[in-house]
Amino acid sequence: MFLSADYKNEAEVGEALAGAFSTGLVKREDLFITTKLWNSDHGNVVEACKDSLKKLRLDYLDLYLVHFPVATKHTGVGATASALDEDGVLEIDTTISLETTWHAMEELVSMGLVRSIGISNYDIFLTRDCLAYSKVKPAVNQIETHPYFQRDSLVKFCQKHGICVTAHTPLGGAAANSELFGSVSCLDDPVLKNLAEKYKKTVAQVVLRWGIQRNTVVIPKTSKLERLNENFQVFDFELTKEEMDLIKKVDRKHRTNQPAKFWGIDLYA
Repeated sequence: MFLSADYKNEAEVGEALAGAFSTGLVKREDLFITTKLWNSDHGNVVEACKDSLKKLRLDYLDLYLVHFPVATKHTGVGATASALDEDGVLEIDTTISLETTWHAMEELVSMGLVRSIGISNYDIFLTRDCLAYSKVKPAVNQIETHPYFQRDSLVKFCQKHGICVTAHTPLGGAAANSELFGSVSCLDDPVLKNLAEKYKKTVAQVVLRWGIQRNTVVIPKTSKLERLNENFQVFDFELTKEEMDLIKKVDRKHRTNQPAKFWGIDLYA
């Protein structure tokens, strides 16, 4: 279960979890629950984590991630509005380093508030730095990766150093990111369409299968029940090595999720 302070879904999920636990529908130990530290709380890591736990009505998290590798102006614990200056540019807090943030994340493990900690949207160099200064290594790096943005070097670097790669936009954002950011969807790619036809699957299922065979964790998002069911129907077929190599050739190095639209600054430049 993947959440985030920024998604503003913790309180609602917490209410649902409380109901599920009280009725015996599920036990806490049967769930793996993840949420994220927002940019404006880099200087208030413990307080932000406790705020998330309170909203989720939990005693601990299985995984807590640094959402973005940037500290921004503090706007209140748990508040996720991005502070912008008079020119509409993100107010970056230059007094808080990523190393400082990470050591505070490590303290959460010592306090028993979280079982594991990780990073999100970190490139190779930031990941390397985190490995250098960490006492508790990041368990996960959650990044955008899909056939049009494969990032093989980053994926292989993380895997080589024991960091699990989670794909937070495994389908390239599809229609949502096309509308929001004007990005191109890999779901319209002719190579992927041909493979889908061969296996009698949807293009999305082929893309998810590709992600799984790269040894990445794929976490597609949908609000439609039929697509939710389809997302689990990816274990009854396997792409050949030749097909995996074919998909490698469609890479466009095309990022579809670009927060610069809201922040007035390109953190990935």
